Amino acid sequence: MARSWAELLGDDETAEAREEERRGFFGRLRESLSKSRRALGDQLAAVAFDPGDSESWERLEEALLMADVGVPATVELIRRLEARADLSDFNEALAEEIAGLMGEPPVLNVHHSPAVILVVGVNGTGKTTTIGKLARKLHEHGRKVTLGAGDTFRAAAEEQLEIWAERANATFVGGERGADPAAIAYDAIQAGGDVILIDTAGRLHTQTNLMDELAKVRRVIAGKLEGAPHETILVVDSTTGQNGLQQARLFSQAAPITGIALTKLDGSAKGGIAVAISHELGIPVKLVGVGEGIDDLRPFDADDFARALVSS
Repeated sequence: MARSWAELLGDDETAEAREEERRGFFGRLRESLSKSRRALGDQLAAVAFDPGDSESWERLEEALLMADVGVPATVELIRRLEARADLSDFNEALAEEIAGLMGEPPVLNVHHSPAVILVVGVNGTGKTTTIGKLARKLHEHGRKVTLGAGDTFRAAAEEQLEIWAERANATFVGGERGADPAAIAYDAIQAGGDVILIDTAGRLHTQTNLMDELAKVRRVIAGKLEGAPHETILVVDSTTGQNGLQQARLFSQAAPITGIALTKLDGSAKGGIAVAISHELGIPVKLVGVGEGIDDLRPFDADDFARALVSS
């Protein structure tokens, strides 16, 4: 079943509360993955998978690549499936191996005082919205949240984040247009709270000067608070497919990435990128966006993701 927010945050909760939160999310996830599921499943649905038929394996390989699982992960998945003694329930076997490839369930590191989360990504990925929704959930789970408007370049970025701060009952820290993002980050930590969420300007991973600026922001945060940032979350637009993998690879050189927030999953046929990032880079997907609603940012669950991806 889908992970709850309390599980992601490492909080205690009752079994009843956990099941109530989980209820219905699998269906929402399955719906959001419909395009990716068609990319993966349509080629396999016409003929039952036959492990003794080389064409079946070729169709599987092609389907995984079309879903943007990537070459290394596809090769490993096929190797694992070929090693299994029983493939009578092929979809179940494939789902188990996809989930297994993505590793143990991640936790969001928010148990420092304060915990600092730096959020990065390219333009248009939904970074500021992701921060706002995360702030709202953190507030619902008893955290005092501070939002730092480190995107001092995009028009209306600060105003957008301030609106989210009001929705989440969070403290807001902003600055003048064009101000030093590192100074905003410093002031946000100074303002206090249980969790400090710091927005950053969208930047292409190819823009060396802006990536250097991001590294500076991280150094200032570390200088202000030992061990911070405790999380650096890269927001990846799932519709970009394999380009998201390259973004993760290059962003991690400037600010080591501890987790991925995968957005716009409901509009993508390339949901397999979650598998590629996890397998090739060892970076866990921690959050997933499955729609525009305030509750459509969810903790990532590899088991449910894999089953939603391959279910007919």
